[in-house]
Amino acid sequence: MITVLPIEGELPHRRSDHARGSGRAGLSRLADRALPWLLPLALLLAWLLNERLGWLPPQVMPTPSSVVLASREALASGELFANLSMTLLWLLEGYVIAAALGLTIGIASGLSDKVADYLLPTFKALSYVPVLGWLPLWLVVLGVGDALKVVLVAQASLSPIVFNAYDGVRGVSPAQVELGRVLRFSRWQQLTRIVLPAAFPGIWAGIRFGLTKAWLALVAIELLASTEGLGFMMVNARNLYQLDLMFVSVITIGLIGFALDRLLQAIEDHVLRWRAPEETLS
Repeated sequence: MITVLPIEGELPHRRSDHARGSGRAGLSRLADRALPWLLPLALLLAWLLNERLGWLPPQVMPTPSSVVLASREALASGELFANLSMTLLWLLEGYVIAAALGLTIGIASGLSDKVADYLLPTFKALSYVPVLGWLPLWLVVLGVGDALKVVLVAQASLSPIVFNAYDGVRGVSPAQVELGRVLRFSRWQQLTRIVLPAAFPGIWAGIRFGLTKAWLALVAIELLASTEGLGFMMVNARNLYQLDLMFVSVITIGLIGFALDRLLQAIEDHVLRWRAPEETLS
C-alpha cells in the first residue's frame, strides 16, 4: 500500500486560495447589495450640503432639519397618521375588490377560450384609457367621496391582474396537464395542484404590478379630487407654501410604496423558495 504525502506547504496554499476566493465572493455580494443605495445616499448628501452651503434658498428647497421638524409636528398633531390611514384604507378596499375580480376573470379566461373571447377584448379596450381619464365621469356619478377612490383604485389595478393571471394559466406546460390526467386528477385537483402552482409566478407578477398601479393612481386622485389622504396633504401643503410638510408627504408616499412592494417580494420569495436559484433570478 502506497501512501502519498502532501508536498510541504501545498495544503495551506490551497486553503489560502479558498479563503481569498470566499473573500472576493463576499465582497462581490456586499458590493451588489450596496450598489442600489449609492444614488439615494448621493442625493441625501447633496441635500445636506445644500443646507450647509446654501446653494438653494429654503423657500425653494427646504432643509433636512426643517423637514424632520415638520414630520415630528405632523406626527404629534396626528395629521400624518390620519391622512396615511385614509390612503391605506382606500387602497386596501379598492385593491381587494380588484384582486378578487381580476383573479377570477383572468384564471377563468385562461382555462376557457369562450370566457376569454367574451371578456378579454373589452378589458383590453378599457385598459388603453388612463385611469385619470375616467375621473370626470366617476366624479359625476360618485362625487368626491370614498367610493370615488375605491372604484378608481380597483379600476387601475384590475387590468394587470387579469392579463397576468391569464398569461400565467395559459403558460402552463401541456405536459403538466397531461400528467394530471394520467394520475386521474379531478378538474379541481388539476387546478389546485398543477395549474395554479405552475401559474403562480405570472399571477403574482400581476398582483405586484397591480398594487403599484393602484398606489400611483390613488395618490394622483388624491391630488385632484380629495379632502383627505397623503396626496391631499401634499397639495394642501404646497398651496399653503409649507414646503417642508410637502416634502414629508412626498417621502412618506415613496417609503410606503417601497415597503408595499418589498412586502410582496418577500411573500413571493417565501412561497417560491423551492425554485432553483437560476429560476428565481430569471
